Amino acid sequence: MSESARRGIRSAQFGILANTTLAVVKLLAGLLGNSYALIADAVESIADVFSSLIVWGGLRLSVRDPNEQYPFGYGKAEPLAATVVALMLIAASAGISVEAIAEIRLPHHGPAPWTLGVLIVVVIAKMLLSRRVGAVGTEIESIAVQADAWHHMSDALTSAAAFVGISIALLGGPGWESADDWAALGAAAIILVNGVLILRPALADLMDRMPGPDIVDAVRRVASGVAGVLAIEKLAVRKSGMRYRVTIHVQAEATLSLHEAHVLGGKVKSSIRAALPKVQDVLVHMEPYEPATATPPHPAV
Repeated sequence: MSESARRGIRSAQFGILANTTLAVVKLLAGLLGNSYALIADAVESIADVFSSLIVWGGLRLSVRDPNEQYPFGYGKAEPLAATVVALMLIAASAGISVEAIAEIRLPHHGPAPWTLGVLIVVVIAKMLLSRRVGAVGTEIESIAVQADAWHHMSDALTSAAAFVGISIALLGGPGWESADDWAALGAAAIILVNGVLILRPALADLMDRMPGPDIVDAVRRVASGVAGVLAIEKLAVRKSGMRYRVTIHVQAEATLSLHEAHVLGGKVKSSIRAALPKVQDVLVHMEPYEPATATPPHPAV
């Protein structure tokens, strides 16, 4: 297992421990303090626990070596885990919205003042956790870990919304009890937005969208710099888990023997993998040089 995968798994494990503790605290505080916003927040934390478990499992599966049944490896398990997390967020948003609307329509007692103290602790803890997990996800380029970080951030935002709602209910007095429930409804909207933001890049990875120029241009530049390469005809790059797979068509002198073309293709492959450690596999197609179809090599930087 790579160090990147280990870091991602450790962040997921830490998130499971933190979210389990916070979920219990918020659920008890919500029930005892008569705050539906806190209960909704606890539901979000429980969803965070399951999302971290999914991310953990997705990362462990994505680093498995290819085999006869899965010759391209298990890398798609990582964006698939992110997709599941995103769908869980969207489902949680819908559930919280339904309950919040029902609470708004029914008269009830206002929340207890001490619940504000619980929320302050929760917001600080979740902001720090989101920042830590997000940094790991960005460094190892894991969409699943980044999704987990967004999940933590959404929990911090829902807690902040609950704080505002409870504060309004307490300051407004009788007649303002529903402010707590409106805060839960606002939190549900935040969760929905985060779910959609996570879902889009996860689906893009599942659909094999080309990565950005930082990867594609770098691959082209390295391949073009290999002695004997006259042009790059085609280049396709797709992300598989936290690494990349490259298919490249290289044009060289038509007079090269089959053995010489094979050696040149091997040099292209090894050069790309040496320069870009995130590239897991390179498939090189050797083609005779044809100026009409060739893409001139990019100048070295």
